[in-house]
Amino acid sequence: MRTWIRDPIAVLANGGKRGLVVEDGKIAELVEQNGPTVPCDDIFDARRHVIIPGLINTHHHFFQTLTRAHPRAINKELFPWLKQLYPIWGAHLDRECFRLAVRVALTELLISGCSTAADHLFVFPDDLADAVDIEAEEASRLGMRMTLTRGAINLGFANGGIADERLMQDYDTILTDCERVLGKYHDRREGAFLRVALAPCAPFNVTRRLMSDTAALAEKHDCRLHTHLGETHDEDAYCLHHFGCRPLDYLEQVGWLNERVWLAHGIHFDDAEIARLGKHGVGVCHCPTSNMVLSSGLCRTKDLEAAGVTVGLGVDGSASNDSSNLMESVRHAFLLGRLAYDASAVTHLDALRWATEGSAACLGRDDIGRIEPGRQADLAFFTLDELRFSGAGDPIAALVLCGAHRADRVMIAGQWRVTDGVPVGIDLARLRYEHGRAAAAFLADL
Repeated sequence: MRTWIRDPIAVLANGGKRGLVVEDGKIAELVEQNGPTVPCDDIFDARRHVIIPGLINTHHHFFQTLTRAHPRAINKELFPWLKQLYPIWGAHLDRECFRLAVRVALTELLISGCSTAADHLFVFPDDLADAVDIEAEEASRLGMRMTLTRGAINLGFANGGIADERLMQDYDTILTDCERVLGKYHDRREGAFLRVALAPCAPFNVTRRLMSDTAALAEKHDCRLHTHLGETHDEDAYCLHHFGCRPLDYLEQVGWLNERVWLAHGIHFDDAEIARLGKHGVGVCHCPTSNMVLSSGLCRTKDLEAAGVTVGLGVDGSASNDSSNLMESVRHAFLLGRLAYDASAVTHLDALRWATEGSAACLGRDDIGRIEPGRQADLAFFTLDELRFSGAGDPIAALVLCGAHRADRVMIAGQWRVTDGVPVGIDLARLRYEHGRAAAAFLADL
């Protein structure tokens, strides 16, 4: 089946003035003035749409949709925020509410124009040993691509960490399940819907041994590595106190300073550290919305890129962002970049690139993230019908500057996964009711 997506308002691509052709789940052709070079079986009229690559989210915490705007956590910086929320998650997180949290986060991402997601999953209560499997099931149900991160916490309050012990697992359990998850889900083929990365949570709640051994396991299975780093000055102080060095030095000591790694946040790196990150091919996921909410600081996106660091984009946790809308985070990345640099240094195209090509590279993928022949047909379609877009001259810029936040259609591997703003096969009203009822338990201790 060859489908001509015909006559869009604009396409974020080098070419394609009259649209593009999709065949067998891939982009077959960018169509210019004379139409497709080969006849098509079907035509989709895209005259209302601006088309961009499907957005790619490289850092999230799906379970946190259950504690958005929690009264005990608002108006706090990261460490105080975590110390309030960890006991709440430890007391109330179970498999039923976890599944709903995952479904909500993925659905929100999808309708914001996101086609691929990576969730930094590190909470494993006693009845959630199969949490990774639940995420795989929910992503498959929605038809989304996902990098499943098998994360972990094995250092809690009692031993100098800041995590709740009820969410932890021991070293042997973690490593055994890492092997299981890699064997079951890590698909390195082109067009894969599921891949796996290993993701100990952060230097302040996992052991040195776990960091080192997951690095070795990633080498063995040829998978990516992910963790939080460089997010706050509190993290700097923790590493200096416990390890006698700064976070990036610790990362190198445990074998994580290499091209397999992408880091969440990457805010508090000095010039020399940024150069080291670039030299070793490390990626950084910029999380602008969460960074603003927690007052964590400004990611030096352009300096990182100039040093050779790949910059991607993430919404981060739904309790620090309070949303799972990646298109909204594109705008925030653009605005924060303007604040950090100047009006010409960071453009709308930079922010869109971070959320597409940059994010794809962070996940180690070269089959998604661009609209060009041979890539997967992962596309987000936005209309400019709302009042907010009236008068906008540049349709691509309008998505970012005027604040697009909901896709009209989303295609993944050539299949429609959102139509008329609604995810295929999901009853949004029912999901809102069920998730809201589950989240009420997390307010029970107030």
